[in-house]
Amino acid sequence: MIRVPASLIAPLVLLPALCGCAPDAAPEVRPLSPAALAAVSENPGVARKALARAVDALFTAEPVDETRAVIVLRNGRTVAERYAPGYHENTRFVSWSMAKTVTAAMIGMLVADGRLRLDEPAPVPAWQRPGDPRGEITLRQLLQMRAGLRHTEAGDPVYESDEVRMLFLDGRDDMARWAEAQPLEAEPGRQWEYSSGTTVILADIATRALTRSDEPAARRAAMAEYLRSRLFEPVGMTSALPEFDRSGTLIGGSLIHATARDWARFGEFLRNGGAVGGAQLVPRAWIAFMTAPNPRNPGYGAQTWLNRPQSDDGRRQFPGAPDSVFAAQGHLGQYVVIAPRQKLTVVRLGRTDGERLHAVRARLARIVQLYAGG
Repeated sequence: MIRVPASLIAPLVLLPALCGCAPDAAPEVRPLSPAALAAVSENPGVARKALARAVDALFTAEPVDETRAVIVLRNGRTVAERYAPGYHENTRFVSWSMAKTVTAAMIGMLVADGRLRLDEPAPVPAWQRPGDPRGEITLRQLLQMRAGLRHTEAGDPVYESDEVRMLFLDGRDDMARWAEAQPLEAEPGRQWEYSSGTTVILADIATRALTRSDEPAARRAAMAEYLRSRLFEPVGMTSALPEFDRSGTLIGGSLIHATARDWARFGEFLRNGGAVGGAQLVPRAWIAFMTAPNPRNPGYGAQTWLNRPQSDDGRRQFPGAPDSVFAAQGHLGQYVVIAPRQKLTVVRLGRTDGERLHAVRARLARIVQLYAGG
């Protein structure tokens, strides 16, 4: 019988555990489901499985809550498209604040038409009384969210926030009148403050540029026709359905409905500098204005979010993605992300709240990063 020295037994017993703790041990990779792989085209321009995993993470990773639709376009071609059960290519998704970027594009058309002027006092009748300091607010300041009006977007309790009061409580029948009635809390141009009420004011200004009528049906019809003929149909957003309040004002900061594919078409319109099929729908310089840092917040342009440090906390919206990335963003995690240098548009629609939105944006940034060498 051969006796093994005790000094050798302990290392032999520990050997399996030590091997399992090896620093170069590869982490376990969960197999891709057939649905995850099928959502990505055969030649997406990057490793197909890598893109499939990045898209799959938006649907299956625990911190992101509920993703309902994802579309990735590379150079105008769909390279990934996936929907959660119960949703499909014909489902209209609510924009929430992605509508703000649509409103900004529409304002650009009216400026190009000569109906509005960017650096003149905003034509709001309630502000034109002699001595009213709000009469100094310009269209540019409204677009860049630095009008100085007293608007508190997110209050505590929530029913006291200006957004909720305007959309659902005492301001809901005439949202523009409610928003325009608020006093100044800062000198126009000096302070950045995100505000859905500001975008409703822009929608009202645009409506007054299209019709002199105060009759709700006439206001609704004028705006709906302008959006249809000048933006939605040329861009190919045939599913787009805007909402109006009882006074006939477009709810331009919150409520436009469209399919995921149509939101992707809107992103492509922005990525191409306001052009579709060679036709320049809005001047290229206007898209450059929308996507340029404004003087009070480098992380925000004109009704459009930028991937630069935010003035309040220094965070970037899409960490690790290039500075050139910009986005239309909406409540509960609605995103149309545009990466111009990568020739990329990424749409994510769903329902995520609070700090979990950081995980969603990080995963969207991961998709952009895959194309970083493109």
